[in-house]
Amino acid sequence: MTLRAHRLSVLGRPDFRRFFTGYATSLLGSAMSGVALAFAVLATGGGGTALGAVMAARILPLVLLLLLGGVATDRLGSRAVMLVADVLRCSAQAAFAVVLLTGRPGLAVMLLLAALGGIGEGLFTPALSALIPTLSPPEDLAQANSLLQIARSGATVAGPALAGLLAGLVGPAPVLAVDAASYAVSVLALSGLPTVRQHSGEAAGPSLAGELRAGWSLFRGQTWLWVTTLHVGLFNLLVWAPFLVLGPVLARDRLGGAGAWGAVMACYGTGAVAGGLLLLRRRPGRPLLVAAVASLCWALPSAALALGLPAAAVCVGAAVAGVGSSVNGVLGGTVIQQRVPAEYRGRIGAYTTLGAFVLGPLGLAAAGPLASAVGATVVLGCGALWLPVAVAAVVAVPEVRAPDRGTVPGARSPRRDRSRRIG
Repeated sequence: MTLRAHRLSVLGRPDFRRFFTGYATSLLGSAMSGVALAFAVLATGGGGTALGAVMAARILPLVLLLLLGGVATDRLGSRAVMLVADVLRCSAQAAFAVVLLTGRPGLAVMLLLAALGGIGEGLFTPALSALIPTLSPPEDLAQANSLLQIARSGATVAGPALAGLLAGLVGPAPVLAVDAASYAVSVLALSGLPTVRQHSGEAAGPSLAGELRAGWSLFRGQTWLWVTTLHVGLFNLLVWAPFLVLGPVLARDRLGGAGAWGAVMACYGTGAVAGGLLLLRRRPGRPLLVAAVASLCWALPSAALALGLPAAAVCVGAAVAGVGSSVNGVLGGTVIQQRVPAEYRGRIGAYTTLGAFVLGPLGLAAAGPLASAVGATVVLGCGALWLPVAVAAVVAVPEVRAPDRGTVPGARSPRRDRSRRIG
């Protein structure tokens, strides 16, 4: 077998190939919709306040429903939950396109449609982590996650550019219609997958609260799991949120404006694609250790901005940070999928996602006031200096440094029932 064939062997599995096609299509549509949504809200007469409200209306149900999505995944199976999620998101985006084409929707309508999309996102996210191990054998999990990361990163580079071009030619409504169609493709792909029963009586509680407690007990009992989740959560609070808020400000003041910032983010996305390609070649024997060390790369673009370096240096730092982000995300996600018992994957995915992102909005809100008080370079510099200390603390955990191993106690292999399909 050639090296190329080995790297892409997971695509030879029909179930994974079917899912990957649908998921990659929906990712591109989602990456396009962000630009279209902003212009759609502004085109209706709303300003920055209205746009912020619509964005919040999508994010809030996403965060609130993550845990429910995790329980639903473990009870009903990831495929069923993802089908519901994508039908919701398809319907919301299609309705958004229709109301834009037929008139000027009020803010209440846009808030409702954005919330429906957020509900779908909250259900889909924990189910995705649980689905991948059912489509790929353990030895190909890192490869599968690398391909998914390449698709995500590629969409973040191509999607906004395509959306900007299309929205400029025909307006935002057709772009949202394209996003709805991309979710429809994902629904068709998911419909062709076999049902996987992930629920186990031993993993469940007598109620929703009981099942959440069972998942939390497993989460907090695995030191490597909660430590790495906390690490990513604090990174989003202290490093990434200030970078996203203050980076455009410094780009405007020092680097030449929006074009420079667009180049920085494009370099980040390109680096993330490169990181995914890198992991197609081999998987390290100590994946959590490599993932933790790779997260050091996140400090580079913030440090470059804090030091007043030129745009080219910031772009290089962003590209390296993109590589580190892919390596950290792919390896960390793969270890979770391999070590966590199948009947807990939905809830663990929900807890890790919630822990990673729940502090992000606080960081976004606080970055501006903090920069006004002490200066943007101080805020970015402190985040960059904090990161090596945090990585040292993560690496100090013996389980993080340990060689790769199997699942946590109580792991089960999911039972497939190919007789039950939708569509």
